[in-house]
Amino acid sequence: MARTRTRIRTAGALASATALLAVTGCGAADMTKQASPYANAQGSKTVTLSVQSWVGAQANVAVATYLLEHELGYRVDTVQVDEVPAWDALSQGRVDAILEDWGHPEQEQRYVKDKKTITPGGGLGVTGHIGWFVPTYYAKQHPDVTDWRNLNKYADQFRTPESGGKGQLMDGSPSYVTNDKALVSNLKLDYQVVFAGSEAAQITQMKQFAKEKKPFLTYWYTPQWLFQRVPMTEVELPEYKEGCDADPKKVACAYPHTPLQKYLNADFAKKGGGAATLLKNFHWTTEAQNEVALMIAEQKLSPEKAAEKWVKANGPTWKKWLPKQEGAS
Repeated sequence: MARTRTRIRTAGALASATALLAVTGCGAADMTKQASPYANAQGSKTVTLSVQSWVGAQANVAVATYLLEHELGYRVDTVQVDEVPAWDALSQGRVDAILEDWGHPEQEQRYVKDKKTITPGGGLGVTGHIGWFVPTYYAKQHPDVTDWRNLNKYADQFRTPESGGKGQLMDGSPSYVTNDKALVSNLKLDYQVVFAGSEAAQITQMKQFAKEKKPFLTYWYTPQWLFQRVPMTEVELPEYKEGCDADPKKVACAYPHTPLQKYLNADFAKKGGGAATLLKNFHWTTEAQNEVALMIAEQKLSPEKAAEKWVKANGPTWKKWLPKQEGAS
């Protein structure tokens, strides 16, 4: 998740993509070479969306998929692609849209400003933030742990067999672009970054720690449904200032708050008809995304069923996204 923290077929294929997600999690292999047969298909009502492996991104895609299929009659396909390769695929027309981007300035410069093969699709309506968190039950016992300057004091309590004698800072997938190793080094913290392997694996570990009321320090992000199950308190890192993270090796500041953005293939944005209009108009709240994500991740509904449930309860929101000439309702 370059959080510096993204699938649409027919129903059967969506289930298959979901199964893949469950197996691979955030560390999924790049699938950009498996170009969808529907992507950038001229003259046909088809759409291909890139879906990242965290459940919030899956929630976006599930709702967009449902509306494209059931309201506008599109055939939709999804491809799981890691964050940076997704930009390449989008530029080449192998996917039509990314619905949740956490900020990739280099790719934006190359493809949006220089090559003009990608166009902004507008804000998602959700603001993302990465940080370091401890469980709230531990923060209540040790209030000063929420100041990064006191973390070394507690390093031995966060030690695990995987952290090599240091405190463990738990991260998710190695494919996420994070500043954590630089932060640990530059802030002179007695910690080791340990990757859980995926968002799903990280969640499993955090839930187990919480069940046993054990301390843990983790890289995490909002919006995320898990906060409703495992309350966590953010550790205050040195204040973020514009440009403080410009050099990845010298980062010694907090992560920014990032309004999440959508991006469309430039040709699709011009010629994608009602689908392009809907995706540009797609704009919802953190609470809405968390609601759908919770149904998928915790209640174990399929993405399609979760999307259907949300769509049926929120007509006034999504009807505004539909192109006037194609909306069925």
